[in-house]
Amino acid sequence: MATEKVIGIDLGTTNSCVAIVEDGTPSVIPNRGGYKTTPSMVAIAENGKRLVGHIAKRQAITNAENTVYAAKRLIGRKWGSAAVRSSLEIMPYRIVEGPHDDVRIMLRDQVFSVPEVSAYILQEMKLISEEYLGEEVTKAVVTVPAYFNDGQRQATKDAGRIAGLDVIRIINEPTAAALAYGFGRNVERKVAVYDLGGGTFDISILEIGNGVFEVISTAGDTFLGGEDFDRRIIDWLVFGFEKQHGIDLRKDKMALQRLKDVAEKAKCELSSVKETEINLPFIISTGRNEALHLQTMLSRDKLEELTSDLVERTIEICARTLEEAEIAKNQIEDVILVGGMTRMPRVQQICAEFFGLEPSKGVHPDEVVALGAAIQGAALTDEKSDILLLDVTPHSLGIMIVGGYFHKLIEQNTTVPTSESHVFTTVKDNQTSVKILVLQGESDRAEENELLGEFVLTGLRRAQRGEVEVEVQFHISADGIVSVKAKDLETGLEQSITVTATSGLTEDEIKKMIDQNKDYMVDVRAGQEFEKARHQAEKSLEEIESLFPQVTDIIAGSDFGQDAVKKARAVVERTRQAIAAKDLTSLSDATEALNRTLNMFRGVVSKTRG
Repeated sequence: MATEKVIGIDLGTTNSCVAIVEDGTPSVIPNRGGYKTTPSMVAIAENGKRLVGHIAKRQAITNAENTVYAAKRLIGRKWGSAAVRSSLEIMPYRIVEGPHDDVRIMLRDQVFSVPEVSAYILQEMKLISEEYLGEEVTKAVVTVPAYFNDGQRQATKDAGRIAGLDVIRIINEPTAAALAYGFGRNVERKVAVYDLGGGTFDISILEIGNGVFEVISTAGDTFLGGEDFDRRIIDWLVFGFEKQHGIDLRKDKMALQRLKDVAEKAKCELSSVKETEINLPFIISTGRNEALHLQTMLSRDKLEELTSDLVERTIEICARTLEEAEIAKNQIEDVILVGGMTRMPRVQQICAEFFGLEPSKGVHPDEVVALGAAIQGAALTDEKSDILLLDVTPHSLGIMIVGGYFHKLIEQNTTVPTSESHVFTTVKDNQTSVKILVLQGESDRAEENELLGEFVLTGLRRAQRGEVEVEVQFHISADGIVSVKAKDLETGLEQSITVTATSGLTEDEIKKMIDQNKDYMVDVRAGQEFEKARHQAEKSLEEIESLFPQVTDIIAGSDFGQDAVKKARAVVERTRQAIAAKDLTSLSDATEALNRTLNMFRGVVSKTRG
């Protein structure tokens, strides 16, 4: 029995990518347009139709308020976080508060959760792979930034479930890149993976050797990436325009989307040229039947000046990571650059200066993460695989203790999966319950860390403080998902939770979204079937139309001939009506009759020629 194929998905901020391992070789699956990456964009059209990928990007300027991009920057975040506040100011689409202190997005008159929007992108990756493989795909390995916390990881896994995927493993993007880099190569070395993508930055230090990929240390910033570089260009353009015309372009949604589009293009162009022209005719109307234009030049030097602090921030994080791992820069034998932003010459230059060696050119920055995810997927389903991946938890985990302090049970950069326990005692006389607050972060103060979840262990016996002992045990899975158990050591009474972020979706909400998406997939597959049938029918129609003149000349002289031509024209008309009505059943029946007639016509023409 053949092993079910597992796809690897890089769910990116700007673009997403899907890959597969076939016959031991990993490869990226191109989408219907032949592109190896698909824009991570979702839109709702005026007719209510869902648009994903390139089709969503093409209409983003004219439908800015109803087109979502960079949803990954919001996934698993709480409503009051700095990242959400920043997004509220700059995104053209409406971001609203959800019922669980989470983030929701309003498109037209519908409210969507962020995992739901991300699910639509994952679903597109699923469809791309199914079209390529010719079979249904249900299992996937999905990548996340290494510095994602538990809530963001859980929300990504929820997105996979909504998309109809069994996410068998969540792995970190830099780790996936290292897997692809070392796959099939007999290398033994310490490598640094510098991953600067559209929305996030990660740095991971790994030891690779004999098929073992061991992460030593990882760090990052989940709100630092290409979007911020774009924003600097937009702010520079807005400032210049306002200075010249006294108009703030950010107040116009369409103008803002055009600025975003042109900023991204200019940034990409400046990786290969020293200067580029930015030209936006009719950027805004003054209201007096007069339109204003934006035209200026942006140089690579100016871009580097505008974004120098962003690039420096990545290097500061690299320095801290090496220090925490107790690894000297000269011990790093290779630097792997991942993510579209690493094409920027200044990024490559500063990496070379910091690490003291030229970055490796052996991986494709946009495709390597998906390839690594596919390699991990194949390794998980192949019992003979000799690949061993040892990843780490990027954040410390623990609980709040008396006085509002944070007690760490598992330190950051501990290899996962892992478990750790600690025995605590009651702090009050006759205390019959204990509230466990599960936290993630590095501050000694509990309030400064991320609250992952909470639960209460009740039924403790009444006693003097310090007499009742409660054991708290943490477990982190290979996905980085946290579960916590509290146990009264005297009675054996237990209470446990799999921690889901307080900003996450409820199970009922997820199930409802899964059902809605199943219906959507049925419609999509029916649409795909119809398109295939339409394409085949149109080829037959084209051929029969070309044969009509010849057949008419040959057989129209007889009663049989006239009747055959008349019936043939009726079948052609029936086929065209089925295409117009988008009725798959009618089209299948009509095409069958059409092909019978076509075969008869071919026979008549062939016999005459013979």
